[in-house]
Amino acid sequence: MTIRYALHILMHMNSTGIYIRMNPDIKQKAQRVASELGFSLSSLINAYVKQLVKTKRVDFHLDEEPSEYLLSAMKKARENRKAGKGSPVFDNAEDDLKWLEEQGV
Repeated sequence: MTIRYALHILMHMNSTGIYIRMNPDIKQKAQRVASELGFSLSSLINAYVKQLVKTKRVDFHLDEEPSEYLLSAMKKARENRKAGKGSPVFDNAEDDLKWLEEQGV
């Protein structure tokens, strides 16, 4: 047995496998992102689990940019509001419901 082979065995003696069910498309995208960052998906999951154990916290960040469709809809809503085409602001639900009924909604 070579020293290299022995080290390989020792490195894997203190590890265990884990099976995670995941959408294949998500897995492929995650592997691509991990690769772009210079990591394997397995090493990133390992690091995340180590941090979970250390901090006892779960952090998710959704720093996504709005789509072009959403940006366009938001712009149109602002324009409509400035032009007085939006609903008025209500102090209570009864007035809101009354206004909706008057609008035929």
